Amino acid sequence: MINTSASHSAHAPISKELRRYLDLTLGKDEGDDSHHYLYRALVHTVRDQLLARWRETRRQSLESPHRIGYLSLEFLVGRSLHNAILNLDLEEPVREALKEYACGLEQIESEEMDAGLGNGGLGRLAACFLDSCASMDIPVVGYGIRYQYGMFHQQIEDGYQVESPDLWLRKGNPWEIEAPEHTRRIKFMGRSEHFYDAGGQLKARWVDTQDVLAVPYDMPVPGYQNARVNTLRLWKSEATDEFNLEEFNAGDYSDAVAAKNLAEQISMVLYPNDYSVQGKELRLRQQYFLASASLQDTLCFWARHFDGDFAGFAETNSFQLNDTHPAIAVAELMRLLLDEYDKDWTEAWSITTQTMAYTNHTLLPEALETWSVELMGCLLPRLMEIIYEINARFLTQVAERWPGDTERQRRMSIIAEGNHRHVRMAHLAIVGSYSINGVAALHTELLEKNLFHDFYELWPHKFNNKTNGVTPRR
Repeated sequence: MINTSASHSAHAPISKELRRYLDLTLGKDEGDDSHHYLYRALVHTVRDQLLARWRETRRQSLESPHRIGYLSLEFLVGRSLHNAILNLDLEEPVREALKEYACGLEQIESEEMDAGLGNGGLGRLAACFLDSCASMDIPVVGYGIRYQYGMFHQQIEDGYQVESPDLWLRKGNPWEIEAPEHTRRIKFMGRSEHFYDAGGQLKARWVDTQDVLAVPYDMPVPGYQNARVNTLRLWKSEATDEFNLEEFNAGDYSDAVAAKNLAEQISMVLYPNDYSVQGKELRLRQQYFLASASLQDTLCFWARHFDGDFAGFAETNSFQLNDTHPAIAVAELMRLLLDEYDKDWTEAWSITTQTMAYTNHTLLPEALETWSVELMGCLLPRLMEIIYEINARFLTQVAERWPGDTERQRRMSIIAEGNHRHVRMAHLAIVGSYSINGVAALHTELLEKNLFHDFYELWPHKFNNKTNGVTPRR
């Protein structure tokens, strides 16, 4: 009988598995048991205990198509070892096994690098959300970016904060499993090309693009003492070609690797400084990179298992937008359905507005994200076309509801007019979503009465409250 790693370790003592990983996986001799290598061996041991449940969770997703994608530019997951041990109810066996190495669990846990893929509340909310959904047996896939440099390290010198880079991956991340077979291609730049298909319908395609690859790395999100292990899928950006060999051989070393460097910048740093034009462009690249890769992932999964029939897609799928950072997903889902899956506008918009949901985190109008039409038109030309069309149809609806009220149309428009026109991402998220929630009762009430009052008057049924929670075990 074939004995898989996961089934083997599920019945083997923790101490035996620790020694097996130290000897055979990490290649350590007897007595060469530093805390770092003990940590890595323990992670592999605990991860093996999760693999069978993780695999079964994925199998069940094929039988039950219900699936929620949680899109967030931040996931402040922190350290994973203690959470996994607690959820698997392994604390006592692990402590007992570590006695052979004369160290405690706390010493081993301190070897883990903090996965600081977020700045604060928004990122911690996302991580708690994933933990809670797994514990409540809810099928959720978290989608984020695998930043090479996460939240900065902080030191206090002479009473002042000194920041240093957080290279949390420098020792590797033993929790993650690369899934290159699910790599997605992300488009930038280029132009839209319009044509008539065989049926005489006007169609569009995005051509002459500068593409980047999104490579997924999966991390397990175990529920508390149950059989569910959900997935946090983090996307790493890579170039489509490593470098231009002809330019390299000709001595033009910088230009030879320019495309590779530009591609890898997308997943290099959490929240690049956006005071400069280059910083703003990189931030928008990150947001679209996340949205496109994640939506492609879900749509490819559905099309593969349901023969391209999207009839039941909206009833069984949902995308939660954690603040406006992934709001470009509204336009991207429309693009994919229109251009890649050959849906007409009515069907694509129906699917989009039944699957998108938006969580707002701020009451400050100046904190709501906007992007210049010029930048978006250059970087994402096909998306800009779609946003124009969404806005035109939406403003027609507003005009029908409040005839002659041009001031209200100006306030509600997705495009902020003026000398420098901008795309209001919160407005795009609201128009394209079936649900808009605040994160506290008072917060949601103020959204309805003040910040988004025009939208609340138009669609009161869309607004609801979801009070922030925390995972008590954290």
